[in-house]
Amino acid sequence: MKIQNYRQVKGKEELPGVVMHVVAGPDEGVPNFVMRVFELEPSGATPFHSHPWEHEVFIVSGKGIVKGEQSETPLSEGDAIYVKPGEKHCFNNAGNDVFRFVCLVPLIDGKMPGSLSSNTTSG
Repeated sequence: MKIQNYRQVKGKEELPGVVMHVVAGPDEGVPNFVMRVFELEPSGATPFHSHPWEHEVFIVSGKGIVKGEQSETPLSEGDAIYVKPGEKHCFNNAGNDVFRFVCLVPLIDGKMPGSLSSNTTSG
């Protein structure tokens, strides 16, 4: 068992205003998935993209929006989202505070899938 506070895990700035903390994954001996904590600064956003893997998202704090091809849905603390493989999506901070969420993705060939700035399809 490994217990850690995500704030003690060095974050990587994926895009301006978007920081990712990998809290569980191959480096920690996790065999099947990666758990990441994202922090989006006010006005921060992930790109509108798709990828061949699913992911599950849990909103920890702040206010945001998840955009799909057909809709935009407001998000707040406690919301859970399932993004299907191939589904275009992005997350935007819609508040004045940090928008924080946990995102789980499967390992692909034993490795974490690409970062937000690679292995995505913009649209």
